[in-house]
Amino acid sequence: MIYPLTGLIAGALLGVIRARMRGGKALDMAQWAAVFAMIFGVVGLFVLIFIERNNV
Repeated sequence: MIYPLTGLIAGALLGVIRARMRGGKALDMAQWAAVFAMIFGVVGLFVLIFIERNNV
């Protein structure tokens, strides 16, 4: 269960960093963080499913 959570945190951090690099304000950073967190969380979920199904 740690992979989706790690994906959420890493995605949020990456989203904030990207928004800050583009000169975004607080709401821009929040939106980028939310979108990246969702994307990375779903990727982490698929990684977890793959690992559990294949007993890696």
